[in-house]
Amino acid sequence: MFNKLELAEKRYAELNELMAQPEVLTDPQQLQQLSKERANIENIVTIYRKYKANRKELSEMEALLNNTGEADMTALVREEVGKLEKHQDDLLQQLKLSLLPKDPNDSKDVIVEIRAGTGGEEAGLFAADLFRMYSRYSQSKGWETSIINSNRSEIGGFKEVIFEIKGEGAFSQLKYESGVHRVQRVPATEVSGRIHTSTATVAVLPAVEEIELSIIPDELKMEFFHSRGAGGQNVNKVATAVRLTHLPSGITVACQDERSQIRNREKAMALLRARLFDMQQRKQSESIDRERRNQVGSGQRAEKIRTYNFPQNRITDHRINSTFHNLAQILDGGLDEMLEELSAKEQVKRLEAALS
Repeated sequence: MFNKLELAEKRYAELNELMAQPEVLTDPQQLQQLSKERANIENIVTIYRKYKANRKELSEMEALLNNTGEADMTALVREEVGKLEKHQDDLLQQLKLSLLPKDPNDSKDVIVEIRAGTGGEEAGLFAADLFRMYSRYSQSKGWETSIINSNRSEIGGFKEVIFEIKGEGAFSQLKYESGVHRVQRVPATEVSGRIHTSTATVAVLPAVEEIELSIIPDELKMEFFHSRGAGGQNVNKVATAVRLTHLPSGITVACQDERSQIRNREKAMALLRARLFDMQQRKQSESIDRERRNQVGSGQRAEKIRTYNFPQNRITDHRINSTFHNLAQILDGGLDEMLEELSAKEQVKRLEAALS
């Protein structure tokens, strides 16, 4: 491991020298390529340098401990050695995690699909709550959210809503949200005050560029139709909505939320590429590592990943067995703490798998 770290630090220094050369500074393409490579190893090098500095300080303190004869001084030095040893262990753990292979999709934009599950109209209202939660979270990150396709219920919920989130690292943060979300509350439609349990499913797909996955035009069926509003009423007399069917796989997607047929077609193609890419990845993961599907972040949509309990003001994520008592704040987009715990648990699992 330390050989890799030494090589990374050496390469980081080389990159800094290269990027300072005039011929590189005047070549935007080469400069961008070198900047990207440096950014990929910068965090590892920073942690490694802290590790070496801490190790040096620890060595000096241990030498001082062996040479001091005063009881008070010995106690102080021993306390400082304990702190440095703990910090050294923490930095070593960070180094191990930083060397794990990164998910190649982490930097990508995402396409999120939310569908009402069991629970009728209440499930649709819950789907709308989830859409708002992810929209507010994206807003807090400075990301851009746009709807690809939606089907509203009569009372303002969503039978289905598909939307794109554009922002650096969006997939790395939201990939843990795939699965079944369960809500327990008294619905607005309930007159007797009885608590209902409803569900909504969430699928998070990495957005895929055309160069990453090409679709043969002859294998694509394209249809145009009139977009429709809540409850099914026609809201557009021009056939701007687009439906695409990928004939080999049978996957069908639609987009109707843009006024322009061209924009609807672009969004539908983006959704189709994401679903085809997701299908390919699932096939690969099943053939390479079946056990991976049981880990945090596997994206299995049949998993019941989280419960939102309104009467008790709590949200429980079943994958990490953690409960949070700030339901309103989380539904308003405050997902950071929960997502950080999910990410940390997945990293630990990956590290254990790498070391086993």
